[in-house]
Amino acid sequence: MNGVDLFLLGRTLMKIGEEAIPSPAGGQHLADRTVLIVAADVAAHPGSSISEITERIGFPQSAVSGSVARLRDAGAVRTATDPADRRRQLVHPAEQVSDRVAAIRASGVEAALAAALGTADPGRLAEVVAALDTLARHLGPAALTKLRRPGGTA
Repeated sequence: MNGVDLFLLGRTLMKIGEEAIPSPAGGQHLADRTVLIVAADVAAHPGSSISEITERIGFPQSAVSGSVARLRDAGAVRTATDPADRRRQLVHPAEQVSDRVAAIRASGVEAALAAALGTADPGRLAEVVAALDTLARHLGPAALTKLRRPGGTA
């Protein structure tokens, strides 16, 4: 595998992941890539400012701010004024999981994988899910932080 193969695989996996996220019953869909990436960063780094999130994920501040607003409106995160700098908002995961977030977390990937693979063979699906679980265990959101730092250490 080379860098291009890895990039294309990542893009394919993103599309399958987007397909696996259930659509809401009315309302705005939270499967926007930026929103998902911001949500993952907030979960990994609770209490971060918008600027800190922006720096870690490398997206424009306006995109991060908009994603935080969408996540807040959906009940996935809460914001609070930074007591050390009242101009900054700190972003935390919500204390209680909203129905929408619970539905997203409970959704499986098997149907989307079966469609992408062109088969519903249980053995093949189990093999692919196991491989994805291994990748997720080793290459979670923290891997991006390590990748962007000199020397690759967090």
